[in-house]
Amino acid sequence: MATQFSIKDDDVDIVIGALQSDLTSFMNAWKPIFSRFHLIIVKDPELKEDLKIPDGFDVKIYTKADMDKTAGASLTSQLFSGYSCRYFGYLVSNKKYVISIDDDCIPAKDDKGFQVDAVAQHLFNLAVPATPLFFNTLYDPFCKGADFVRGYPFSMREGVPCALSCGLWLNLADLDAPTQALKPEQRNTRYVDAVLTVPAKALMPLSGINIGFNRELLGPALFPGLKLTKEGKLRWETMEDVFSGMCVKVVCDHLKFGVKTGLPYVWREERGDAVQSLKKDWEGMKLMEDAVPFFESIKLPAEAVKAVDCLLEVAKLVKERFAAEKNSVFIQAADAMTEWVKLWKKVVPASN
Repeated sequence: MATQFSIKDDDVDIVIGALQSDLTSFMNAWKPIFSRFHLIIVKDPELKEDLKIPDGFDVKIYTKADMDKTAGASLTSQLFSGYSCRYFGYLVSNKKYVISIDDDCIPAKDDKGFQVDAVAQHLFNLAVPATPLFFNTLYDPFCKGADFVRGYPFSMREGVPCALSCGLWLNLADLDAPTQALKPEQRNTRYVDAVLTVPAKALMPLSGINIGFNRELLGPALFPGLKLTKEGKLRWETMEDVFSGMCVKVVCDHLKFGVKTGLPYVWREERGDAVQSLKKDWEGMKLMEDAVPFFESIKLPAEAVKAVDCLLEVAKLVKERFAAEKNSVFIQAADAMTEWVKLWKKVVPASN
């Protein structure tokens, strides 16, 4: 049941969070793909060196000065430092579709040796329906060579809009810090040619390294929230988007949007230190054990009909649930979510 789709290049922003100053090799690797689109590059506000970007791209660069002007210095530090700088790109984009790929990734090759066009695959995932309410055992029925299997209800075959596409990556897989530390040589070499819709009511860990989303549908639901330790000193760089991902999945389920995972792959370069990540993430990983049952229990009110309303409701529920335990980390996350929504409504008046 292969489906034709048409998305104009002008409807797409590519958002890149720049954590390294020299983007020359990264940009050149992506040039055959990225050169068709408008690029938003957000420089980590803690990065001191000037960015090095080759010619041949339609690019807008945002720096700490832009963040301070838009959000204020305190919110810049709270919301947009480190990997979270990509969220500023989500905020200032005015396109329907956003593709976000980190600067330590280059195009992957498929199982036949051809370069993967990650942007085209994300856009295909977002343009055709998702099927969260009934699982299709041939995975995405709208992909080439696939269809709905025998027994799939005809009343559900129209599917629902796909709001979020979560790509994967080769080489360094999406492993947590303890697994990386215990298996430092482990690499992902398995290319699986498949896309599937994550079932309704099923949570999942999100990574912002390689994603695409419909900004008009999700608005501020992807947010920089769970960020600091109780002492306010260390960033939980990998826990933040996991927390955000659980929230966005709850929002998608409530609004009857779909989330897909699988293709496209990128190739993630060697960067970072698993032991150092473990030191930063360990406390956050333990807190996720409390967060999962909370998100599993959430029921949003019928009056919440837009993503912005849903996020405020989730923030309220987070605060109510964890205030009794005096859990300052989750309370702080709820406050950050509320501040993020205020900022979004200020920058994106149409979301009001």
